Amino acid sequence: MKLCFETDRLQFDPLSLDDLDLTVEQFGDPEVVKHVADRTYTEAELIEELPLYIRRAGDGCIGIWRLTEKATGEKIGTAILLPMPIEKDDTDWGLLDGGDISDGDIEVDYILKRSAWGKGFATEACTRMLRFAFEATPLDVVVACTATDNTASQHVLTKCGMKPLGTIRAYQEDIPGFRITKDEWRRL
Repeated sequence: MKLCFETDRLQFDPLSLDDLDLTVEQFGDPEVVKHVADRTYTEAELIEELPLYIRRAGDGCIGIWRLTEKATGEKIGTAILLPMPIEKDDTDWGLLDGGDISDGDIEVDYILKRSAWGKGFATEACTRMLRFAFEATPLDVVVACTATDNTASQHVLTKCGMKPLGTIRAYQEDIPGFRITKDEWRRL
């Protein structure tokens, strides 16, 4: 299975230990993390956490990808296919040990540096991740969720063909949820 892929503007590569710089830039910026974490993280904390973030499952098809803008070579963010936690506030990284895909819901998500906002990269990344999920993995359903006030991401998800589910339980919260099946994706 090919885990590196691209769009017209973005290169997708599995996140690696060489991506500490990107991770620090993302999770050290309060504006970037305001919808995905309750605080920023220090470089020391991220050095400790990065080995978790590079874990993969399902023969590599479940995990985190680094997004690089092809025109500039700049690392601009990450995109994910990961098990969605329900009563935990973070991914259960233990589910990413081995070749199997978790039996629970797999979510698509993306986190972009502020410099990449407003350029259509979120929609481009989400669209390509859904294509990967439905063409290169055995997944039949992909889900997503957002913070209640993150209307920009809600718009991205619906633009990518995901259907609003109303309020769902995820990350120990009741928040807006989204879903798309492989059949729905094929009809887009």
